[in-house]
Amino acid sequence: MSTAATFDVPFLLGMMRLHEEPALHPPARLADWIEARLDEGHDWFDHADIYGDRQGEALFGAALGARPGLANRVKVVTKASIVTPERDASAHRVKHYDSSPAYLAHAIDGSLARLGVERLDHFLLHRPDPLMDVEATGRVLDDAIAAGKIGAAGVSNFLPEQWRRLQGAMHRRLAAHQLQLSLDHPAPLFDGSFDALVADGLAPMIWSPLGGGRVLQGPARPLLLRLAGEYGVTPAGLALAWLRALPGRPVPVVGSLKPERLAALAADAGLTLDRPAWYALLEAARGHDVA
Repeated sequence: MSTAATFDVPFLLGMMRLHEEPALHPPARLADWIEARLDEGHDWFDHADIYGDRQGEALFGAALGARPGLANRVKVVTKASIVTPERDASAHRVKHYDSSPAYLAHAIDGSLARLGVERLDHFLLHRPDPLMDVEATGRVLDDAIAAGKIGAAGVSNFLPEQWRRLQGAMHRRLAAHQLQLSLDHPAPLFDGSFDALVADGLAPMIWSPLGGGRVLQGPARPLLLRLAGEYGVTPAGLALAWLRALPGRPVPVVGSLKPERLAALAADAGLTLDRPAWYALLEAARGHDVA
Protein backbone atom coordinates (compact mmCIF):
# COMPACT_ATOMS: atom_id res chain seq x y z
CA MET A 1 0.00 0.00 0.00
CA SER A 2 1.07 3.56 -0.63
CA THR A 3 1.78 5.74 2.38
CA ALA A 4 1.32 9.40 3.09
CA ALA A 5 3.68 11.64 1.17
CA THR A 6 6.52 13.51 2.72
CA PHE A 7 7.77 16.67 1.07
CA ASP A 8 11.41 17.60 1.60
CA VAL A 9 10.87 21.18 0.42
CA PRO A 10 9.57 24.22 2.34
CA PHE A 11 6.78 24.72 -0.18
CA LEU A 12 5.41 23.48 -3.48
CA LEU A 13 5.66 25.73 -6.51
CA GLY A 14 2.13 26.51 -7.65
CA MET A 15 1.69 26.79 -11.41
CA MET A 16 -1.79 28.33 -11.34
CA ARG A 17 -0.56 31.64 -12.78
CA LEU A 18 1.93 30.33 -15.31
CA HIS A 19 -0.41 31.00 -18.24
CA GLU A 20 -0.58 34.66 -17.14
CA GLU A 21 3.21 35.18 -17.39
CA PRO A 22 4.08 35.71 -21.09
CA ALA A 23 7.76 36.18 -20.26
CA LEU A 24 7.92 32.53 -19.21
CA HIS A 25 6.02 31.12 -22.17
CA PRO A 26 9.00 30.50 -24.50
CA PRO A 27 10.05 26.88 -23.75
CA ALA A 28 13.73 27.72 -23.31
CA ARG A 29 12.94 30.59 -20.95
CA LEU A 30 10.64 28.45 -18.82
CA ALA A 31 13.17 25.59 -18.86
CA ASP A 32 15.75 28.01 -17.44
CA TRP A 33 13.29 29.02 -14.72
CA ILE A 34 12.47 25.40 -13.83
CA GLU A 35 16.14 24.39 -13.79
CA ALA A 36 17.00 27.32 -11.53
CA ARG A 37 14.29 26.28 -9.08
CA LEU A 38 15.54 22.67 -9.13
CA ASP A 39 19.07 23.86 -8.43
CA GLU A 40 17.68 25.73 -5.42
CA GLY A 41 16.12 22.51 -4.11
CA HIS A 42 12.53 23.11 -5.21
CA ASP A 43 11.45 20.03 -7.16
CA TRP A 44 7.69 19.85 -6.49
CA PHE A 45 5.40 21.63 -8.97
CA ASP A 46 1.65 21.88 -8.43
CA HIS A 47 -0.65 21.89 -11.48
CA ALA A 48 -4.31 21.36 -12.39
CA ASP A 49 -5.86 20.80 -15.78
CA ILE A 50 -8.07 23.89 -15.36
CA TYR A 51 -5.12 26.25 -14.85
CA GLY A 52 -5.26 28.33 -18.00
CA ASP A 53 -7.66 25.80 -19.52
CA ARG A 54 -4.83 23.21 -19.68
CA GLN A 55 -2.36 25.81 -20.92
CA GLY A 56 -0.33 25.67 -17.69
CA GLU A 57 0.40 21.97 -18.09
CA ALA A 58 1.13 22.40 -21.81
CA LEU A 59 3.59 25.26 -21.24
CA PHE A 60 5.37 23.27 -18.54
CA GLY A 61 5.56 20.19 -20.76
CA ALA A 62 6.97 22.20 -23.66
CA ALA A 63 9.71 23.51 -21.37
CA LEU A 64 10.57 20.00 -20.17
CA GLY A 65 10.70 18.83 -23.78
CA ALA A 66 13.09 21.63 -24.67
CA ARG A 67 15.63 20.65 -22.00
CA PRO A 68 16.63 16.93 -22.09
CA GLY A 69 16.84 15.37 -18.65
CA LEU A 70 14.73 18.00 -16.93
CA ALA A 71 11.62 15.81 -16.77
CA ASN A 72 13.50 13.26 -14.68
CA ARG A 73 14.22 15.87 -12.00
CA VAL A 74 10.76 17.31 -11.42
CA LYS A 75 8.00 15.99 -9.17
CA VAL A 76 4.51 16.81 -10.32
CA VAL A 77 1.17 17.18 -8.59
CA THR A 78 -1.84 17.72 -10.79
CA LYS A 79 -5.58 17.80 -10.28
CA ALA A 80 -8.68 17.05 -12.33
CA SER A 81 -12.48 16.57 -12.07
CA ILE A 82 -13.64 20.16 -12.66
CA VAL A 83 -15.36 20.65 -16.02
CA THR A 84 -15.59 24.31 -16.99
CA PRO A 85 -18.57 25.61 -19.01
CA GLU A 86 -16.29 25.92 -22.03
CA ARG A 87 -15.38 22.24 -21.77
CA ASP A 88 -18.95 21.04 -21.22
CA ALA A 89 -20.04 19.36 -24.44
CA SER A 90 -23.70 19.28 -23.42
CA ALA A 91 -26.30 21.87 -24.31
CA HIS A 92 -26.20 23.14 -20.72
CA ARG A 93 -22.65 24.55 -20.90
CA VAL A 94 -22.50 24.31 -17.13
CA LYS A 95 -19.58 24.08 -14.75
CA HIS A 96 -19.69 20.71 -13.02
CA TYR A 97 -17.59 17.93 -11.52
CA ASP A 98 -16.88 14.60 -13.20
CA SER A 99 -15.40 11.70 -11.25
CA SER A 100 -16.48 9.02 -13.73
CA PRO A 101 -13.86 6.41 -14.69
CA ALA A 102 -13.85 7.41 -18.36
CA TYR A 103 -13.34 11.08 -17.55
CA LEU A 104 -10.59 10.50 -14.98
CA ALA A 105 -8.73 7.99 -17.14
CA HIS A 106 -8.79 10.49 -20.01
CA ALA A 107 -7.71 13.29 -17.64
CA ILE A 108 -4.72 11.31 -16.37
CA ASP A 109 -3.58 10.44 -19.88
CA GLY A 110 -4.11 14.05 -20.97
CA SER A 111 -2.03 15.45 -18.12
CA LEU A 112 0.76 12.96 -18.79
CA ALA A 113 0.83 13.98 -22.45
CA ARG A 114 0.71 17.73 -21.81
CA LEU A 115 3.31 17.65 -19.04
CA GLY A 116 5.61 15.31 -20.89
CA VAL A 117 6.36 13.15 -17.87
CA GLU A 118 6.19 9.39 -17.48
CA ARG A 119 4.32 9.53 -14.18
CA LEU A 120 2.25 11.98 -12.18
CA ASP A 121 3.73 11.80 -8.68
CA HIS A 122 0.38 12.83 -7.22
CA PHE A 123 -2.99 12.93 -8.95
CA LEU A 124 -5.77 14.61 -6.95
CA LEU A 125 -9.51 14.79 -7.42
CA HIS A 126 -9.91 18.55 -7.51
CA ARG A 127 -13.39 18.77 -5.96
CA PRO A 128 -15.78 16.27 -4.38
CA ASP A 129 -18.46 15.10 -6.83
CA PRO A 130 -21.89 14.40 -5.24
CA LEU A 131 -22.56 11.96 -8.11
CA MET A 132 -19.35 10.00 -7.54
CA ASP A 133 -19.64 6.21 -7.78
CA VAL A 134 -16.91 5.47 -5.26
CA GLU A 135 -16.35 1.89 -6.38
CA ALA A 136 -15.83 2.96 -9.99
CA THR A 137 -13.75 6.01 -9.10
CA GLY A 138 -11.66 4.06 -6.62
CA ARG A 139 -11.03 1.37 -9.23
CA VAL A 140 -9.75 3.80 -11.87
CA LEU A 141 -7.38 5.39 -9.33
CA ASP A 142 -6.12 2.00 -8.16
CA ASP A 143 -5.63 0.94 -11.79
CA ALA A 144 -3.69 4.11 -12.61
CA ILE A 145 -1.33 3.47 -9.69
CA ALA A 146 -0.89 -0.18 -10.70
CA ALA A 147 -0.13 0.90 -14.27
CA GLY A 148 2.52 3.33 -13.08
CA LYS A 149 0.70 6.35 -14.49
CA ILE A 150 0.38 7.98 -11.07
CA GLY A 151 2.54 7.52 -8.01
CA ALA A 152 -0.25 8.18 -5.54
CA ALA A 153 -3.83 9.37 -5.50
CA GLY A 154 -5.27 12.07 -3.31
CA VAL A 155 -8.08 14.57 -2.96
CA SER A 156 -8.58 18.31 -2.71
CA ASN A 157 -11.31 20.25 -0.90
CA PHE A 158 -12.94 17.05 0.42
CA LEU A 159 -14.63 16.72 3.80
CA PRO A 160 -13.64 13.74 5.97
CA GLU A 161 -16.65 11.58 5.17
CA GLN A 162 -16.18 12.29 1.47
CA TRP A 163 -12.59 11.07 1.34
CA ARG A 164 -13.33 8.20 3.73
CA ARG A 165 -16.14 6.94 1.48
CA LEU A 166 -13.74 6.95 -1.47
CA GLN A 167 -10.96 5.37 0.58
CA GLY A 168 -13.29 2.57 1.62
CA ALA A 169 -13.64 1.56 -2.03
CA MET A 170 -9.91 1.56 -2.79
CA HIS A 171 -7.10 -0.94 -2.32
CA ARG A 172 -4.41 1.76 -2.28
CA ARG A 173 -4.22 4.42 0.38
CA LEU A 174 -5.10 8.00 -0.46
CA ALA A 175 -1.86 9.84 0.15
CA ALA A 176 -2.62 13.55 0.34
CA HIS A 177 -5.28 16.20 0.73
CA GLN A 178 -4.94 19.72 -0.64
CA LEU A 179 -7.08 22.14 1.35
CA GLN A 180 -7.52 25.84 1.89
CA LEU A 181 -5.94 26.98 5.15
CA SER A 182 -4.34 30.21 6.34
CA LEU A 183 -4.51 32.88 9.01
CA ASP A 184 -7.30 34.30 6.86
CA HIS A 185 -9.10 30.92 6.76
CA PRO A 186 -8.35 28.91 9.92
CA ALA A 187 -11.73 27.15 10.04
CA PRO A 188 -10.33 23.63 9.28
CA LEU A 189 -8.42 23.80 12.56
CA PHE A 190 -11.64 24.13 14.54
CA ASP A 191 -14.22 22.10 12.61
CA GLY A 192 -12.33 18.80 12.91
CA SER A 193 -11.40 18.49 9.23
CA PHE A 194 -7.68 19.15 9.69
CA ASP A 195 -7.50 16.73 12.63
CA ALA A 196 -9.27 14.12 10.50
CA LEU A 197 -6.79 14.29 7.63
CA VAL A 198 -3.83 14.03 10.01
CA ALA A 199 -5.48 11.12 11.82
CA ASP A 200 -6.12 9.37 8.50
CA GLY A 201 -2.50 9.77 7.40
CA LEU A 202 -3.13 12.20 4.56
CA ALA A 203 -0.27 14.60 3.87
CA PRO A 204 -1.68 18.14 3.96
CA MET A 205 -0.94 20.45 1.04
CA ILE A 206 -2.16 23.99 1.67
CA TRP A 207 -3.60 26.10 -1.12
CA SER A 208 -3.98 29.86 -0.74
CA PRO A 209 -1.64 29.87 2.30
CA LEU A 210 -1.58 33.68 2.23
CA GLY A 211 -5.28 34.02 1.46
CA GLY A 212 -4.64 35.66 -1.87
CA GLY A 213 -2.81 38.45 -0.04
CA ARG A 214 -5.52 38.96 2.57
CA VAL A 215 -3.31 37.52 5.32
CA LEU A 216 -0.78 40.29 4.73
CA GLN A 217 -3.36 43.07 4.48
CA GLY A 218 -5.89 41.90 7.06
CA PRO A 219 -6.24 42.41 10.82
CA ALA A 220 -3.07 40.43 11.61
CA ARG A 221 -0.92 42.80 9.53
CA PRO A 222 0.42 44.95 12.41
CA LEU A 223 1.50 41.91 14.41
CA LEU A 224 2.92 40.19 11.33
CA LEU A 225 5.03 43.25 10.58
CA ARG A 226 6.26 43.57 14.16
CA LEU A 227 7.09 39.89 14.61
CA ALA A 228 8.66 39.66 11.16
CA GLY A 229 11.01 42.46 12.15
CA GLU A 230 11.86 40.77 15.43
CA TYR A 231 12.51 37.40 13.80
CA GLY A 232 14.30 38.85 10.78
CA VAL A 233 11.96 37.29 8.23
CA THR A 234 9.37 38.53 5.76
CA PRO A 235 5.72 38.80 6.85
CA ALA A 236 4.85 36.17 4.24
CA GLY A 237 7.55 33.85 5.57
CA LEU A 238 6.13 34.31 9.06
CA ALA A 239 2.62 33.44 7.86
CA LEU A 240 3.96 30.24 6.25
CA ALA A 241 5.83 29.37 9.45
CA TRP A 242 2.48 29.63 11.25
CA LEU A 243 1.16 26.89 8.96
CA ARG A 244 4.26 24.69 9.25
CA ALA A 245 3.89 24.66 13.04
CA LEU A 246 0.81 22.45 12.66
CA PRO A 247 0.91 18.65 13.02
CA GLY A 248 1.26 16.60 9.85
CA ARG A 249 4.01 18.80 8.36
CA PRO A 250 1.75 20.85 6.07
CA VAL A 251 3.41 22.06 2.91
CA PRO A 252 2.12 25.35 1.47
CA VAL A 253 1.57 25.80 -2.26
CA VAL A 254 3.13 29.14 -3.17
CA GLY A 255 1.79 30.76 -6.33
CA SER A 256 4.52 33.34 -6.94
CA LEU A 257 6.77 32.84 -9.97
CA LYS A 258 9.23 35.59 -8.98
CA PRO A 259 12.67 34.10 -8.17
CA GLU A 260 13.48 36.79 -5.61
CA ARG A 261 10.24 36.21 -3.71
CA LEU A 262 10.74 32.44 -3.73
CA ALA A 263 14.32 32.89 -2.50
CA ALA A 264 13.11 35.07 0.37
CA LEU A 265 10.45 32.53 1.38
CA ALA A 266 13.01 29.74 1.23
CA ALA A 267 15.38 31.74 3.44
CA ASP A 268 12.56 32.22 5.96
CA ALA A 269 11.65 28.54 6.03
CA GLY A 270 13.83 27.72 9.01
CA LEU A 271 11.75 29.83 11.37
CA THR A 272 10.05 27.91 14.18
CA LEU A 273 7.29 29.71 16.06
CA ASP A 274 6.78 29.22 19.76
CA ARG A 275 3.29 28.51 21.04
CA PRO A 276 2.49 32.01 22.39
CA ALA A 277 3.52 33.66 19.10
CA TRP A 278 1.41 31.17 17.14
CA TYR A 279 -1.67 31.92 19.25
CA ALA A 280 -1.00 35.65 19.18
CA LEU A 281 -1.15 35.58 15.39
CA LEU A 282 -4.33 33.50 15.46
CA GLU A 283 -5.92 35.93 17.89
CA ALA A 284 -4.91 38.93 15.76
CA ALA A 285 -6.28 37.31 12.61
CA ARG A 286 -9.61 36.29 14.15
CA GLY A 287 -10.10 39.38 16.26
CA HIS A 288 -10.72 37.43 19.48
CA ASP A 289 -8.85 35.10 21.77
CA VAL A 290 -9.51 31.38 22.08
CA ALA A 291 -12.27 30.25 24.42
